Amino acid sequence: MKYTNPNPSLTLPLSGEGTRLQHTPTDPPPEKGGLGGVSAVRLILNQRTQLPATDSVALAYDERKRSRLKVTLASGAEAGIFLERGDHLHGGDKLAAEDGSAVVEILAAPEKLIEAVANSPSLFARAAYHLGNRHVPVQILPTENGGKLRFQTDHVLAEMVRGLGCTVCDTEAPFQPESGAYGGGHHHGDAEPAPDLHNPGHGPHRSVPKIHQFKPR
Repeated sequence: MKYTNPNPSLTLPLSGEGTRLQHTPTDPPPEKGGLGGVSAVRLILNQRTQLPATDSVALAYDERKRSRLKVTLASGAEAGIFLERGDHLHGGDKLAAEDGSAVVEILAAPEKLIEAVANSPSLFARAAYHLGNRHVPVQILPTENGGKLRFQTDHVLAEMVRGLGCTVCDTEAPFQPESGAYGGGHHHGDAEPAPDLHNPGHGPHRSVPKIHQFKPR
């Protein structure tokens, strides 16, 4: 008996039939890797260096905290920054290209900030303490009579330091806040040892205990 296909159309398979259509794409597939197209750029910046800079790029604070970033250099060239996770950049840092073709200096770009001015050392200390207690990045600028504290725009915090007695105003300046005491700070050179969070300075016998070491008394 001659069999006749009840569904001659390849585009409308019967339920469960599983006909696979052949499709030839007319456009090339998009670049993989995501990250805003960083993987598509030719100039990859992934090595810290002290060599003289051949180019530069100005980045705001939030951009300098990113470990993957596509940037346009002062020369107009496009580049991709690839750093270890958690490795932050500071104004004055320099990155070498993977192929050695360029050295790019990182500049801290001016951005809108709030500046609190304290006219005495005690007020300066109190304002810095309360800002630090809110876990916000703060740039500390001591002066003869007290100091200035700069932080990203937050009107609630502005009212707080104003209530403490500081003079508060808006400003625009490069933002380089204090680094954390236990890491993520500025790299000052290979000779400076990195802090060991599992050995807080009291010897290996005082390292952080594991959860299975907590036993009932």
